Amino acid sequence: MPKAYQKPIDSGFGHGSTCLDVVSGIDLTGQTAIVTGGYSGIGIETVRALSSAGADVIVPARRPDAAREALSHIGGHVAVGTMDLGDLSSVRQFADAFLESGKPLDILINNAGVMACPEGRVGPGWELQFGTNHMGHFALTKTLMPALQKADGARVVALSSTAHKISDIRWDDMQFENGSYDKWQAYGQAKTANSLFAVGLDQKYADQGIRAYGVHPGGIMTPLQRHLPQEEMIALGWLDKNGEMPEQVKAIFKTPEQGGATATWCATSPAMSTLGGVYCEDCNVAQLGDENSPRWAHVQPHAVNEESAERLWAISEDLLKVA
Repeated sequence: MPKAYQKPIDSGFGHGSTCLDVVSGIDLTGQTAIVTGGYSGIGIETVRALSSAGADVIVPARRPDAAREALSHIGGHVAVGTMDLGDLSSVRQFADAFLESGKPLDILINNAGVMACPEGRVGPGWELQFGTNHMGHFALTKTLMPALQKADGARVVALSSTAHKISDIRWDDMQFENGSYDKWQAYGQAKTANSLFAVGLDQKYADQGIRAYGVHPGGIMTPLQRHLPQEEMIALGWLDKNGEMPEQVKAIFKTPEQGGATATWCATSPAMSTLGGVYCEDCNVAQLGDENSPRWAHVQPHAVNEESAERLWAISEDLLKVA
């Protein structure tokens, strides 16, 4: 069952709030944050906001030179590490290096990801989107757990999406081994997994002061769409036949500054200090969805189901054992 408190609160923010809006008046001096995918799209805006509030921010990147260049104009203490979410040895090497520093980890934002990409395999044969978006972050978080436990109230944010509505976990065929591959079904499953990961993490570690949140950032045009041809975005209704965004879509979509706000809010808001294991959108806890929910809002029960979260956690741990 979903948590009883999967319902909106009086957050003071909303759809149009930006990353900088939600950290206004918040002091993160002395805190350390890690933001995966923090050098493009909504990730770089998240890093900018955390750094502006005083946090030391580390951005693990598959292309560290590109990350350093992208982040060079951001003030504050921002460092870049090397990590590829699709390569578990790389993930563990990055995490182990951080553990060796002895620092507590106050904020972990699992922001990086791939979307609707051609079929591929990572790790020991995992489907690419599940393996990168979920298993890579699962391995990272598990390895960093001693540093999260050292912090005085750590927060972990997992970037999910309204695409979770496309698919529950494919419990009998997670890796698309028994049928034709569907890139959107694979993405939907991965985004459900991200949300369930947050539920499971909060269930296991809330009593140690670690809270976790799943986040829908909103619709944003970022490099995440790099695998989608314009014709497909027209078919999806994101663009019109001239390649322009229709006005009704503009009203729903966000800028990168707005898109990073919900993750930043979950990671820093005093309002969330005693609340975790929930799916959030528009800088608030999302409403629990049903068959009448719009496709771009609310969270369907399967993505915040506590029993499913426990089941996925156990499966993920087993997958790591043989990786």
